[in-house]
Amino acid sequence: MQTLRRKNKRTDLAALEAVIRKYEVVEIVAGLPLRMSGAEGRQSEKIREFVEVLRKHFAIPVHLWDERLTSVEANRVLRESEMSIHRRAEVVDQLAAVLILQNFLEARKSRREHGE
Repeated sequence: MQTLRRKNKRTDLAALEAVIRKYEVVEIVAGLPLRMSGAEGRQSEKIREFVEVLRKHFAIPVHLWDERLTSVEANRVLRESEMSIHRRAEVVDQLAAVLILQNFLEARKSRREHGE
């Protein structure tokens, strides 16, 4: 698994396009950073703007998903492992991304099972 670090719009879109083609991605789930109260802040605005760029550039669905506490949960899981502190710091974003996707997919499955 690879974590893409944002650089600039052109580089970011090229990196994402390579991933989308390689893995035949048909939709994207992006974490929406919310305050603990659920309110949106400046980071949420930035993500919403970036998501609009993604939707236009790739013409595939891009879903926003609440990412509150995913990094906290990722750190908790990694602390419980026997992984070194240095290695945990390297993979915490990857695990947080996995948790965001897992939560999104579980919610979608639940909605479908309940006929929503």
